[in-house]
Amino acid sequence: MSAAQMRAQQTLRTPVSIEGVGLHSGQAAKATFRPAPEGRGIVFVRDDRPAVEIPAFATSALAFDHATTLGRGDVLIGTVEHALSAAYGLGIDNMEIEVRGEELPILDGSSLPFVRLFQAAGIERQSRRVAPLSATEPIEISSGDKVLSIQPGKGLTITYEIDFPHRAIGRQTMTFECQPDGYASKIAPARTFGFTHEIAYLRERGLARGGSLQNAVVLDPENILSGPLRFVDEFVRHKILDLLGDLALLGRPLEGRIYARKAGHALHAELVRRLASGETSRAKPARESARQAKPSFAV
Repeated sequence: MSAAQMRAQQTLRTPVSIEGVGLHSGQAAKATFRPAPEGRGIVFVRDDRPAVEIPAFATSALAFDHATTLGRGDVLIGTVEHALSAAYGLGIDNMEIEVRGEELPILDGSSLPFVRLFQAAGIERQSRRVAPLSATEPIEISSGDKVLSIQPGKGLTITYEIDFPHRAIGRQTMTFECQPDGYASKIAPARTFGFTHEIAYLRERGLARGGSLQNAVVLDPENILSGPLRFVDEFVRHKILDLLGDLALLGRPLEGRIYARKAGHALHAELVRRLASGETSRAKPARESARQAKPSFAV
């Protein structure tokens, strides 16, 4: 791989912290993001279990049930995808993240607070370079009418399509060429979304206890309850945001052309698994995620 295809690794210039409520636990949560040396990658640690490090790699992913959960042994950290999406979108390769609580704070339901936080800390170039993981053969994953595929290509381009039977959403399609400036303005502000008819089901399962009109776009059968949208197609933009957060588990930038139709965390996870393992397939059914359930908040 030529040097032109590589870029310098990056980390934060100074430590920064942010606090809020956990989307699913409803408990207070705090995350502190610190600079890390070259080659360190992104590593999580719980402040109550400081000796247990959880790298942001596919091998640490334990569940994709309404959010992405990483873990090592019995130590879990949930709802990591929005912070990881911001790191991936801005090109941050090395960072240590200390978490107080069982999950990262949901904040406003988007990645924008993390982007602003990382920009305030400053992003520092490092000496070592990072080589992207390039898709060399097509991979296609399907599950019913859900499809996720990648073709070889320069840079990373994502075309995502969704179709919901709600008049505020309907069918939406967006193509996004992943670049830091475009990510910060076009993808990071898009909030997670959920439906009122799911709330009782989720809370019976101990989920979405911290969900509110302030940290998600909430829809009843006819209307949006949480104020004006940030984009007309905010819903599909958030799907791209989540996909980038899951792609961060590859541990390095990805090159290729991705097409997603009605996909979600489970298919994202399967694509990451196959890319990380070097497995290719022109058309293979997706394996069922161990703890996947119905669409909801943090989709």
